[in-house]
Amino acid sequence: MVDIAIIGASGYTGGELLRILSRHDEAEIKIATSDRFADKPIYFVHGNLRGILNLKFEKFNIDRVIKHCDFVFFATPNGIAMRYVKQLLEVGIKVVDLSADFRFKDKSIYEKIYGIKHEAKDVDAPYGLTELNRKEIRNASIVANPGCYPTSIIPSIVPIIDIIDLERIVVDSKSGVSGAGASPKDVTHFPFINEDIIAYKIIGHRHVAEIEQELKKYTHQRVLINFTPHMIPVTRGILSTIHVFLKKEISEEEVRKRFLKCYENEKFIRILNIGEVPILNNIRGSNYLDIGGFLIDHERRRLVIIAAIDNLIKGASGQAVQNMNVMLNIKEEKGLDLIGQSP
Repeated sequence: MVDIAIIGASGYTGGELLRILSRHDEAEIKIATSDRFADKPIYFVHGNLRGILNLKFEKFNIDRVIKHCDFVFFATPNGIAMRYVKQLLEVGIKVVDLSADFRFKDKSIYEKIYGIKHEAKDVDAPYGLTELNRKEIRNASIVANPGCYPTSIIPSIVPIIDIIDLERIVVDSKSGVSGAGASPKDVTHFPFINEDIIAYKIIGHRHVAEIEQELKKYTHQRVLINFTPHMIPVTRGILSTIHVFLKKEISEEEVRKRFLKCYENEKFIRILNIGEVPILNNIRGSNYLDIGGFLIDHERRRLVIIAAIDNLIKGASGQAVQNMNVMLNIKEEKGLDLIGQSP
């Protein structure tokens, strides 16, 4: 049994970690921190966990975490995990960080994008796309959980990266409002977002560099992602429509076969039929990534791939638990046998 601490447990991703790990029979949650809600029961914030978890939130205390825990999840804003990971790693505690603190090999890129001076530049973590980096994750003491948009996009490009124009990749993503986090904002206010769709960070979204970094591993050439996200009036889920331009003729059947071969043994990546569009209702509440479309506009040599994930599970907490399972040599799907909620 592994003893768990969740740092930043009152937010959406923290709540999903609590929910998933509460049914994980090889993990026990020992500490759930929230300075704001310290001494209040978990169900005060996460009402769905009333009668499920009897813990109370507590203020973060690094010494208490070191004393009582074997594994730590940081579900905290950027800039927090980097302050404490060295202390944890030095005593053999393993970590999955759900923030962006360790996603970039070149920490100067992180500093430029997030405007935060990095305090642990000598700590290197594999990028936690489990299906693509399992070998590195298995041997790691710390893993950098990916961003939600990159989780839907990177696996949808890797199988065909050798036959596309690497400088003409266009991605249009739609995300549920939970992607903006639990803190109230004007843009997430019900009268603002309801019955509307909002494009934001139209150019220069911070996940672009993350996607380009990971795709370059497979080609060693320059990769340019043209990415625009949108917020839609649903609670959770991401639908990404990916347009790539082919360098050679290929059939839709051959494209789909590439995906089937790449992910043939992956429980959490489901390859749909040609022309079949992933639906948020089919993945919402689950750890699945559904990839479909595979349609080619032969006149323009444009291939369209469509992907869907639950941004809070496969795009965050579910993938974090999946990574923990791999790091600890636990059955990978443990705690993650979640079926999509439809409707």
